[in-house]
Amino acid sequence: MIHNAIAPGDLWQSVRREAETVLARDPLFGASVSAAILDHSDLGSAVARQIGERLGKRAADREQFARVAGEAFRDSPDLVDAASRDLQSIAVHDPATTGLLPPLLNFKGYIALQAWRVSSRLWHQGRSDLALLMQSLSSDSLQVSIHPSASIGTSVFLDHATGIIVGAFAVIGDDTTILQNVTIGRRPALPNRAPRIGRGVLLSAGATVLGDVSIGDFAKIGAGSLVENDVPGGCTAVGVPARLTNCPETVSA
Repeated sequence: MIHNAIAPGDLWQSVRREAETVLARDPLFGASVSAAILDHSDLGSAVARQIGERLGKRAADREQFARVAGEAFRDSPDLVDAASRDLQSIAVHDPATTGLLPPLLNFKGYIALQAWRVSSRLWHQGRSDLALLMQSLSSDSLQVSIHPSASIGTSVFLDHATGIIVGAFAVIGDDTTILQNVTIGRRPALPNRAPRIGRGVLLSAGATVLGDVSIGDFAKIGAGSLVENDVPGGCTAVGVPARLTNCPETVSA
């Protein structure tokens, strides 16, 4: 996880200060910033609105999904903490980002991840139909499809995000960065065994991880690689099929 992470309340005050600066600098754009940020009392409420705006096709749908997400954030402070850590992770890992407000408002990967967190909570509450509906709508509107039964840590960054697919039962650790067009899924022969992605892993654009495999902590998967076997921690895997390279001396490639 990010060391010395800012508490959600303090992060929210930083977001509000950024929004107030934008409002003063550009009143026309600031009107939308007010509705998205300044009209809300905390991070959970603002993220819930973003989820509703992104998933709902009609005004009534947007209101409904914002309400469902808002209830989840109010009832589960851990979701707000995760949303805070995910937002801070973007600031740490994306050199093009200079603040917290732009990714909160504009990065679809961030909102898709928070929508998944809500759908996962619904899934574990036995509300599978609504959870799967949220997955479907996220796939349609954000081009990110994460099954609600997956398990994902915090401080996770979905960079660019288009075309990301995370299948049922997949496990993804803290501090992971996933680029566009990454697929993490099962094999038909072992439908109950999904990939397990460790902490601090980088999954580069177009990478595919399939089956009952484990990706060790701080491993890197190269762009376009196909991983069908375990990758030890600290190693880089490249190619189709993937081969190991740049492993620590204690790991045999």
